[in-house]
Amino acid sequence: MVQGLKARDEKVFSYIYDHYSPALYGVALKVLNDENAAVDVLQEIFLKIWRGVERYDADKGRLFTWMLNIARNTAIDALRSRAHKLGQKMQEIGNGNFPLEQFTVQQSIDHLGLSKVLDQLNKDQRVIIDLAYYRGCTQEEIAKILDMPLGTVKTRMRNAIIQLRNILKQVE
Repeated sequence: MVQGLKARDEKVFSYIYDHYSPALYGVALKVLNDENAAVDVLQEIFLKIWRGVERYDADKGRLFTWMLNIARNTAIDALRSRAHKLGQKMQEIGNGNFPLEQFTVQQSIDHLGLSKVLDQLNKDQRVIIDLAYYRGCTQEEIAKILDMPLGTVKTRMRNAIIQLRNILKQVE
């Protein structure tokens, strides 16, 4: 598939769009929480894939992982460009008296089994991963939202990423 993309084969691109757009749309929808914006961002995601396929390095990971990162980053960029800063995030969350369950990855976007992988993390790690990767929060913002020291957030995120990496290695 990578060779076909690099050769600008439209049939390969069409195949990738047909098979991966639901997952990439799901990531955009999870980050943006707006169906119309997610559709717009999906188009931008595929433009970035088409234009940037030369930057894909198979030694660094699978094509799908690379595309997911593009989707997440593009959605976060769109979210930030719409002026969703910490103040608005704090308003959505309220005064800090909130159930941690609201920060869990939605099952509806998960036809790839990602939620089963995330379920293997402890609750604190899942919350931090959700805030960072799906809501676009920085580590500093997460520390403020969860009212915990920045060092604790960094440690939990690092441990979660290491654990996810180990889980995904077992799946391959």
